[in-house]
Amino acid sequence: MRTVASLAMLAVFAMTGAAAAQDKLKLALVPKAMNNPFYDLARDGCAQAEKDDAGIECVYIGPGEHTEMEQIQIVQDLISQGVDGIAVAPSNAPAMAKALRGAKEAGIAIMTWDSDLLPEDQGMRSTYVGTKNYDIGVELAKIAMGRHPDGGTLCLQTGGAAAANHNERLLGVRETLAGAKLGDPPGSELDGQNGWTEIAGCPLITDDDGNKAVQGMTDILAANPDLTDFISTGAFTQWYDNAYRQAVEPYKAKMEDGTLSILVADTLPMQMEQLADGLSDGQVGQRPYEMGYKSMFIMKELIEGKDVADPIYTGLDVCTAENAKTCLGS
Repeated sequence: MRTVASLAMLAVFAMTGAAAAQDKLKLALVPKAMNNPFYDLARDGCAQAEKDDAGIECVYIGPGEHTEMEQIQIVQDLISQGVDGIAVAPSNAPAMAKALRGAKEAGIAIMTWDSDLLPEDQGMRSTYVGTKNYDIGVELAKIAMGRHPDGGTLCLQTGGAAAANHNERLLGVRETLAGAKLGDPPGSELDGQNGWTEIAGCPLITDDDGNKAVQGMTDILAANPDLTDFISTGAFTQWYDNAYRQAVEPYKAKMEDGTLSILVADTLPMQMEQLADGLSDGQVGQRPYEMGYKSMFIMKELIEGKDVADPIYTGLDVCTAENAKTCLGS
């Protein structure tokens, strides 16, 4: 039987534990979607930061699926809860900028990761950590040019129509292939520059939906037997391994003889296996674990009033069949 003294001591311990929890900085990492294996790696980095620093609480929360309005509502809820910091990968850059005004007014540390706000709205956040997205497009285009030096027909596949990161990647692809400036992201479609022409029906918009991505690719390949290059700016095309393999297997011989190339952003484990099996001709990968990990410490530094660089790039891994075993982390 517990005495009054022991109960009092337990109450003190409980209060101490609650105070310790309150002492932690509550830092939110908001992805575009929770059902995305790319963001799972960022979640793991966020969780590791929490383990490495007892003063950090990682709050990983986002829409179950890629839903722009749900992501905005989640950010608004985090503002209402009074979290100490928010790192968000905006699905809809202009709409998210408006939502973040409340966070700025509340004195919450704000940063973006993976996908940034539009240039005119970047004053709403302190920094961006992640990939230089334009360079993903550049590297994908370089692989395409190496395989098809005379150009050819092209279909691009992208994420959300208002996602700044994917639009920057599209611009990187187009300007590199064209050898010319093509305006603001996503740039104008190619119509013969350096021999490259985008086919009707593309770019394919997927809204980061893996099923939609595979179906779109399947339909385009079937309808365009002479297509030279299919380039996807996101891993969604390859998330569902069996579905992707079934879609691409009929074209493996064309990929081997160089008449068709399929190039995709990111280097998740299933993607690297597909590359090794000849079902992809190139992968340009990001480092999502590092994004999630670094975001926690960057927000902590912002809260402490420290100067933080802007932007903070985490690098790329360019992988082809020739270097597949050594390209990651190089």
